[in-house]
Amino acid sequence: MNVVALRTLNHDDRAFPATDGRIARIEVYDDFAAVEPHWRALEQAGNLATPYQTFDFLRLWHRHIGDAAGVTPCIVAAFNAKGTPLLLWPFGRRTFGGLRVVEFLGGKHANFNMALWRRHVAAQISADELRDVLAHLGAQADIVMLVNQPLTWAGTTNPFALLPQQRSANFGFSGALIPDFEALFRARTNAAARKKMRKKERALAEFGAVRFARAESATEIRHVLDAFFKQKAVRMRAQGLPDVFGAPSVRRFIEAATTTPTPDGQALIELYALSVDDIVVATMGGIAGDGRFCAMFNSMKTGRFAVESPGEQLLVHLVRQCCERGFDTFDLGIGEAHYKSLFCSDAEPLFDSYWPLTGSGRRVAFAFRIAAAIKRGIKQHPALWSVIRAVRCLRARLSNV
Repeated sequence: MNVVALRTLNHDDRAFPATDGRIARIEVYDDFAAVEPHWRALEQAGNLATPYQTFDFLRLWHRHIGDAAGVTPCIVAAFNAKGTPLLLWPFGRRTFGGLRVVEFLGGKHANFNMALWRRHVAAQISADELRDVLAHLGAQADIVMLVNQPLTWAGTTNPFALLPQQRSANFGFSGALIPDFEALFRARTNAAARKKMRKKERALAEFGAVRFARAESATEIRHVLDAFFKQKAVRMRAQGLPDVFGAPSVRRFIEAATTTPTPDGQALIELYALSVDDIVVATMGGIAGDGRFCAMFNSMKTGRFAVESPGEQLLVHLVRQCCERGFDTFDLGIGEAHYKSLFCSDAEPLFDSYWPLTGSGRRVAFAFRIAAAIKRGIKQHPALWSVIRAVRCLRARLSNV
């Protein structure tokens, strides 16, 4: 373990009230086990964090994906004079073009990237203090590259927005929930739309018994995941895109995250399916935390069932369940899609940060900023983006001939 400050902790992190937000010590960890107690302390209710940066989620991601990809933990934690953890930055380091790049752990499997903070620290920390913490990475990295960061989370501004940043290419899409699902549903749809949905529900039921359920037993999870991986591969191939779920390491991560219980006995990723008799026609997986459900992935069976919009029907069932569970927010991750407008009409701004720590890092940071700005320009130009998507689909069709 790499330790920036040599004084070690002899305290139970949760034994101290976090009233002192002044940073007295900083440590950088390359080992999950060593940082676990501080990490879990910052996951407690009242602190600021997304479900994607929990200890269990990122440790599992690193075990199955990050380690094989050459990512080394580079986890930054800061403490006050009593040893209480004030913040934790869940970073990893990899080599890219001969440069040492520090990024958020989780890769493409974390829709939103954010550090963990004591809420009062997040509200009070200054840009100069952030730079002081970053300086401790100077001997280990050339550039810190942090993408898809929410500008705000749970009513608090992301402290990293104080430092130089630029708007991400995509938005995150979410919507507020209320306990009364029927009232929410009426507010989000008109009578014609509801009539059309009911018609599709009846049409789908003509194929067999329709069932929405969470997959919980090992047998159910294997059955739903088998359908998901096959459906997703077909969809990606049709769109001319690489199947990010096709790699064995990614599949093992998803399998483990849907079956391995956390300390509170819950699976990291909740897995849902809409079935017609024994045929899975739509799936969705996501993680939940602090009153928010975050959808991670979904799929839909092509062919005769697709015309009845089984993915939309599953979404309605899932949002209803989230309302009944008392959740206050439902999100469908980053990137625009027509189906997201039903319950997730709020476009949450995201930003990217490219912070050079060395001379070589400054040159690369400039290139990354330009590339990201070009990508953002293309995606926010509807006509140009539609042409690119059409070319991808055409190329996919020709390659499958």
